[in-house]
Amino acid sequence: MEPGSGAVVDTDAAQEFMREALQLIGEPDLDAIADELLVKSERFQEVLGPEVLPGASGDRLHGLLRSVFATRRHADEILERAGPARLRQQLFALLHGPEGLQDRFDAFDRDLVEMDPPLRHDLAGEALHFYDPQRHWLWTRWMWDPDLDTGALPLVTMREFDLRGGSAGETYLRVGRAVAFVNQTGRAVGFTRYGQEAFGIDVYLACVYGVYLYTITRMRMTQEFNKVIPPLPQLARRLLGTHRMEV
Repeated sequence: MEPGSGAVVDTDAAQEFMREALQLIGEPDLDAIADELLVKSERFQEVLGPEVLPGASGDRLHGLLRSVFATRRHADEILERAGPARLRQQLFALLHGPEGLQDRFDAFDRDLVEMDPPLRHDLAGEALHFYDPQRHWLWTRWMWDPDLDTGALPLVTMREFDLRGGSAGETYLRVGRAVAFVNQTGRAVGFTRYGQEAFGIDVYLACVYGVYLYTITRMRMTQEFNKVIPPLPQLARRLLGTHRMEV
């Protein structure tokens, strides 16, 4: 994930989101969530390794799906429609196939027709990132939703930077470039310093989205409805799939 050239990060906006987040979440929680992501990664590696994945049980795949925010409530349906064998096959090709990353992502998006496209994208992004966090990054709808043009990344990057690619795989690469820039800036300024470098950016972007969600909710809903949204530490854990991990 080497950053390229050109202005990508809106540094003022990125720092302001972190200042607002720190009014809602303490640094000990930020460090704790980053540590939980490391545990999640270790558990994903235990399921998704090339020697283990072909024999992974339906229960283990179910636990993995339940540890991804987008697929948590759809785990039973996904396994029923796709079946453990097909899901194992598609995940193996995505993670361990010989093709380039964009081609593997596109194949996963094209071939796993039993899942809706947004769920495929989120599952692919989480599997890649948490299996090999040093090489791959996270892409979820709360980070960047191409259909709605919303998410955490557009809030902290320049409008001129286009996150949308011609395919799901190309979009994943563009998201990776933006994530790399935000992480590089955050490490220099201090707002992504939590935990290992690969996970501090995840924690930061979850906080950005949380602040955004609280803001639009306050604008559109009554105080009673606001109480339905959990506090930022719990919300971030839910977005990142560490709340009641089952993998």
